[in-house]
Amino acid sequence: MSVSPIQSSTARYALLALWALVVASALYLYFFQREVVQAELRGALSTSTVIASIIYVVLGSLRAFTMVPATFLLFVAMPFFPPALLLLLTLPGIAISSSICYFFAEVLHMDEPFERRYPSQIAMLKRVLRTHTLAITIGWSFMLFLPTDLLCYVSGTLRTNFAKFLIGILIGEGAVYAIYVYVGDWMLRA
Repeated sequence: MSVSPIQSSTARYALLALWALVVASALYLYFFQREVVQAELRGALSTSTVIASIIYVVLGSLRAFTMVPATFLLFVAMPFFPPALLLLLTLPGIAISSSICYFFAEVLHMDEPFERRYPSQIAMLKRVLRTHTLAITIGWSFMLFLPTDLLCYVSGTLRTNFAKFLIGILIGEGAVYAIYVYVGDWMLRA
């Protein structure tokens, strides 16, 4: 019986090491090289809207590896993009980062720390998610105080209906980010 590369412990540890490297690099840049990163982003954002848009979507997509909420990236981008464009660019980032969490949850065994730390809550969440995938996903992702990445990981380990999961994420987080974008734009103009 052969073991698939994804299920082997070597591949799992390699993926975890890569993830840890990305997180450590992101944290280093954020805490110790913030001015350099901000200057580079300002330069890229002032050069071309297309380049700035690509950078924003890529950062929004890779955000899943750092478990940093997309809200921070959104707030940084508000002064540089018109509100409708910013919202349109945020949605693919949300879809990609949520999909990454969903598909890599089982591969990286990201559910194990959550299940060890919150066994009864995770068991209850799994039970509810099996029966009400779309409604729970919309409600959870709309709540600002609930970690959406946790929902993505649990949905991924359960292998809930991916289409329902993704539609729920886009509706819930899309609504929250639409509020952020348009209220933020109104506040920047005031």
